[in-house]
Amino acid sequence: MRPGKLPHKMLADMLARIPGDDTRVVIGPRVGEDAAALDIGDRLLVAASDPITFATDLIGWYAVHVNANDVAVMGATPRWFLGTLLLPPTVEEEDVVRIFEQIVSACGDLGVAPIGGHTEITMDIARPILVGCMLGEVAYESLLTSGGARAGDVLILAGGIAIEGTAILAREAGEVLREKGMDSASVERARDLLFDPGISVVGAAETAARVGGVTAMHDPTEGGLATGLRELALASGVGLEIEAERVPVLALARDACRLLTLDPLGLIASGSLLIAARPDAADRIVTALREESDDVAVIGHVVPQEKGLWLVQDGERRPLPEFARDEVARFLEERGLTD
Repeated sequence: MRPGKLPHKMLADMLARIPGDDTRVVIGPRVGEDAAALDIGDRLLVAASDPITFATDLIGWYAVHVNANDVAVMGATPRWFLGTLLLPPTVEEEDVVRIFEQIVSACGDLGVAPIGGHTEITMDIARPILVGCMLGEVAYESLLTSGGARAGDVLILAGGIAIEGTAILAREAGEVLREKGMDSASVERARDLLFDPGISVVGAAETAARVGGVTAMHDPTEGGLATGLRELALASGVGLEIEAERVPVLALARDACRLLTLDPLGLIASGSLLIAARPDAADRIVTALREESDDVAVIGHVVPQEKGLWLVQDGERRPLPEFARDEVARFLEERGLTD
């Protein structure tokens, strides 16, 4: 099998074998859901786990933020972080210290407490791998899922695409971008997208939930916006119609993808937030989100499942593209830039 996410059907088939007899599991493992929700009495405990597997010099920082995003899109507040850090025998002591410092710093930025995990030197890996687990809490009535969208809802995208994918390309393939014609200043700006505007959607998720009228939220990551849309549709049992021209694509992302012959819709998209909302609430949500960022747009509508998944581009209606693997991963592997 190729690197990347498991095919949705294969994953769904395996998840269907899990017994569902624990009544305290409010939201369990489902395709398209970002986290689980557990009944702990007076509120719900929300738990998410995600690894950092792309080569990066910021895996500690990444791990905290991407896991916090998965908790926040459930309407919950991220509270506690655990990390499992696997290190190759070639690792230097200063690299280990740097990763720990990143974790502590990122947790501090979000008001999250690092509460444990595991660290070991592991054979047969070429670079550090960090698997994060974020725990948060939410009131019963405030829980949101990826599975709540209904036909007639409006789809909102907060945060342009693809913040994380473009930053990774600049950090891992900066020389290739320069060779293809991107100036050094643009490469540096692309690298800094991780921090400005950043990959956290915690604030945007909190804002949307506070305004009200949200029926579903989802955090598109590996596989890009197209995969995130497909996951939301699978979780909700709906179809989607997306207007390509309305999708806010960052100028740096557009330039990088043009130079490297990549599709921005398939580029890992942490930093963007998909929101399904009732039509009467959409304008209020967009207005509130635009107080924090200009990259907010209504990009389409939810339709009945039998109508399918469609992308309208240049007046032509075609099936929503499907990416078997993330465009960043494909590019780095083809260029021999992964270990």
